[in-house]
Amino acid sequence: MPTTPLGDYLRARRALVRPESAGIPAGGARRVPGLRREEVAMLAEMSVDYYTRLEQGRERGPSAQVLDALSRVLRLDEDARLHLYRVAGLTPGRRRSGSAERVDPQLRSLLEMWPATPAIVLGRAYDVLAVNPLADALFDGFRQGPNLMLKVFLDPDAHRLYPDWESVAVNAVAGFRMLHGDDPHDPRLHEVLRTLTERSPEFVRLWKRHDARRKRLRSKRFHHPDVGELTLRVQVFDVRSAPGQELVVHHAEAGSPSAEALALLGTLAATRARENRAG
Repeated sequence: MPTTPLGDYLRARRALVRPESAGIPAGGARRVPGLRREEVAMLAEMSVDYYTRLEQGRERGPSAQVLDALSRVLRLDEDARLHLYRVAGLTPGRRRSGSAERVDPQLRSLLEMWPATPAIVLGRAYDVLAVNPLADALFDGFRQGPNLMLKVFLDPDAHRLYPDWESVAVNAVAGFRMLHGDDPHDPRLHEVLRTLTERSPEFVRLWKRHDARRKRLRSKRFHHPDVGELTLRVQVFDVRSAPGQELVVHHAEAGSPSAEALALLGTLAATRARENRAG
């Protein structure tokens, strides 16, 4: 049976809804995880046949009312609901020019003005378009290529750098899914997706969950080989001059051990930079 992104998404999300949380007794043997098709149809007040056709790709024009009902039954938050609309074809994705992404020179200058604050600019597919010296030192370089997804899944030191690697990976994949839904035909997204699918079973496992969620303010733990443990707050800003780009800023609580470690890392990075220039 042919499938569609909408059908794949619906199947993945209903598998994550516990029957008891939807008011359905969980007694008896169940052949599928989560909700059955007929249970989703009943809760969304539609026929089983219609819902089955949605999952199987035989119905490609659901209304906004249908998608809202499914969002409610499948417990989708706003990001996941937006992704549902995108894969159903009701929300237009962003139109890309296809040209190479560039960072505004003024934004690059801003990054350089934050010597004590790690900051990076991300583009489509989480390509690292610009990075200040402290961020480059924090991420211990991008030896797998200037891409955050490749850093998380293909760098052999990623599990050491991120003590909470599973949480970092889950959030990275959920954000990447949002980017993919925004422009599913973007060649760079396809390139990164193909690389990860071919080289990382861990990525494939998480990609199959169909989580869709934008980056949000949170704390992230690092274990850096030079300065040890750091806990940093992460804030993400949309770059208004270049839709689709994000400015990601990391900072430590003032006076904390993490702030001291970050300051030491900055000193070490500056010393190495001077030595490299002198050499």
